[in-house]
Amino acid sequence: MIRRLLKDFQGDVVAIPGRLLALLFFLVLIIIPVITTDSYLLRTLAFANIFAIFAVSWDLLSGYTGQINFGHALFFGVAAYTSALLNLKLGLPPWATIPIGALASVVAGVVVCLPALRLRGPYLSLVTLAFPLILLGIIFAFTDFTGGELGVSGIARISNSRVTDFYISFAVMFVSVMIMWKLTDAKSALVRTGIIFHAIREDEIAARASGINTIRYKMLAFAVGGFFAGIAGAFHAHFMRIAGPANLDLFLSFQVIIWTVFGGITSIYGPVVGVFIMYPLMEFLRVLPEIRMMIFAAIVVVILLFMPEGIAVFIRDKMERQCPRCKLSNVWWRKTCRACSANLR
Repeated sequence: MIRRLLKDFQGDVVAIPGRLLALLFFLVLIIIPVITTDSYLLRTLAFANIFAIFAVSWDLLSGYTGQINFGHALFFGVAAYTSALLNLKLGLPPWATIPIGALASVVAGVVVCLPALRLRGPYLSLVTLAFPLILLGIIFAFTDFTGGELGVSGIARISNSRVTDFYISFAVMFVSVMIMWKLTDAKSALVRTGIIFHAIREDEIAARASGINTIRYKMLAFAVGGFFAGIAGAFHAHFMRIAGPANLDLFLSFQVIIWTVFGGITSIYGPVVGVFIMYPLMEFLRVLPEIRMMIFAAIVVVILLFMPEGIAVFIRDKMERQCPRCKLSNVWWRKTCRACSANLR
């Protein structure tokens, strides 16, 4: 059994540069608290873990199924407020409020999905943009319960250690990303969801004509995307110890799109790369508040100009060659496929 696992590891991870690079990236993240216990750095990386879940959830919904959501912060905010209120009003601990907050986001995802069953393209995007604004109106209307502009503060911490916070956020990020990657993997023999999502994005009418229940899979995409965005929102609320209107801000919805497109849309790993490059960079650029946003915009424009598919996809394409016969990935310097020996050049 161990020999077979090692063989599969060598064939499926070590032999594919992109996956090997991802493995090294996760290993580096794991050992960072061993090298340094700098509170600011660990806090920044913990929030990067949270926003990586948020970005990947948008990629699953909008990148894979084509249901472009301009109001993804709705799921983030619903979970944040639900977790905060349950913790303050009922005294529930974070390990209970976080999954309940994520389930509340699933309900929000199903509600948002209802217009998606009848709308497409820019019309759907505009409708999704309206939902966070509607929720903000409700929050400002019931200030005694929601805290209004000040939000809900004083909620319980995840832990009392910055290192523990980082490792918890990392573990949740890793598991969440792996689940979403497996769910959207079109090459998986066990899960066909990924290829169905692709079919819906490319031509929903043709997918429906092929016998695919597009309504079921669109609702699944909204529910799963909402669940993991809710996980991120609930964790963010407990890390910050506050849930407020900023969790529903339109800028947050557009920021997650920028992170995803910057890293590489429809790739799962692209949003993770985008977040871990852009979020720490913007945090460290707070020392230059006058030109901080200008630098951010310039970097995004340059990347999209020269790497339109995203920086992660660009790097992967430079490191790997896909076999034209068996579609297996090979390291870029190979002349023949490692599986079927087909000519790669």
